[in-house]
Amino acid sequence: GARRAPRAALPPFPGGGNTGGVRLLEWGGALLPQGPLVSATKAAWRTAWETLMRELAPQDAAGSYARPEASFSGEVEATPGARFPAAGRYALYVGNACPWCHRVALAAALRGVPQQSLQLVHATDDPERASRGGWVFEAPEPHFNARDLREVYDELTPGGYLGRCTAPLLVDLDRRRAVSNDSAGIVRSLRHLPSTTRVELHPPHLRSACDAWCVKIQKGVNAAVYRVGFATSQAAHDAASVELYAALDAVEAQLASTRFVAGNSVSEADVFLLPTILRYDIAYAGLFKCSGRSIRAMPNLSGWLNEMMALPGVKATFDANSARTSYYNLFPLNPSGIVPFGPTAQELDAEWSRLCDARAALGGGEPTLWMGTAEGKTAHDGAEASSP
Repeated sequence: GARRAPRAALPPFPGGGNTGGVRLLEWGGALLPQGPLVSATKAAWRTAWETLMRELAPQDAAGSYARPEASFSGEVEATPGARFPAAGRYALYVGNACPWCHRVALAAALRGVPQQSLQLVHATDDPERASRGGWVFEAPEPHFNARDLREVYDELTPGGYLGRCTAPLLVDLDRRRAVSNDSAGIVRSLRHLPSTTRVELHPPHLRSACDAWCVKIQKGVNAAVYRVGFATSQAAHDAASVELYAALDAVEAQLASTRFVAGNSVSEADVFLLPTILRYDIAYAGLFKCSGRSIRAMPNLSGWLNEMMALPGVKATFDANSARTSYYNLFPLNPSGIVPFGPTAQELDAEWSRLCDARAALGGGEPTLWMGTAEGKTAHDGAEASSP
């Protein structure tokens, strides 16, 4: 019989060069309709994506991110006979990209905890080099000669450690024991370590409001951005978004009447909030799909952010480029690995430098940073706090 004529070659794309990949849909259109091919590809990709997401971020049955509990939850105390005494020597393992690490580094910077009491060890976020988890050291760290954070966990755990090797991690160097890998507990521990600045982040007159705001911020802002971004179902994403935006709106409303979150002086509530707000527009709004709000469009939060970044030592705790790169290298969320260009460090610095006189007036003359006395007690003049 007659031989079928060969299929004509596909014409090149305008402008020269083949920019259309293998052009599978065009070559195979006669044998495999476009609809089933696209549907099968999407189904295979979604299955692979859900598998990777469950490894990155544990999920419940509804597709909502379920943050694991901390494996160590001790705290440094100033009481006699404390398991982890305030007079001890501690190491704090942190990584710049992580907001939970950032909050403890902020508290340590504001309080001016001396190096002889607390030695900060910085880790790099690189899951391809880490033996478990994502944190590695550019050179063996000084206390256990470890190459990554898993080796530190193993050194602290007889028989080796099983579980997630997370940062921040507070370690008692005298007893070679893990104190805590819960960031909120570590911030509380830092209250009791020596302070060169005598800054009090949990002053008596703000304590009730501070504690209430910390709970609200932890659940409704800090954890909520992850529940939005790591959701694997639309319903889970929507529910987390509603909670996040309501919490941000509540903070925005609060900052209309007080200079800082719990009152007119900086407190642990501000320390809890700042890492998330710094990362919001540069990472969470886009990558985590938290686009229902923009910090730049919230004048009270923006003004508060600028005031926080002007505090001594705060700006040095954050590297925007490093944080942005780390987030956009989360493979399941951004397989291309393409990192948005900007805003640059110089542009952010210029933005943070715009201070608002009206915010300072809200303080009513109260000190921005509340100082304890030489004896460790806190002086205050009866100024009122504001709970959520």
